[in-house]
Amino acid sequence: MNHYLLMYTVASDYLERRGAYREEHLALAGKHHQNGDLLMGGALADPADRAILLFRGESPAAAEAFVREDPYVKNGLVHSWEIRKWTVVVGG
Repeated sequence: MNHYLLMYTVASDYLERRGAYREEHLALAGKHHQNGDLLMGGALADPADRAILLFRGESPAAAEAFVREDPYVKNGLVHSWEIRKWTVVVGG
């Protein structure tokens, strides 16, 4: 099983605008977490300019699906995103 980091760079007004889409975004994250492919995720602080979500799977397909469905991406709160395979050397 592989790990993949989905990394978002968010808009400068992300904190002000996310409220309109937060419930839908969290429901999507919850669905992927229930499926077992999203292990954890959250926003970086000070500054709140990026978010990172950790996925697990044979391929980055779950992370790619998340991006396609995410209301933050669809509504311009995310300026750019990247999925990178993460080689874990310590831990699960």
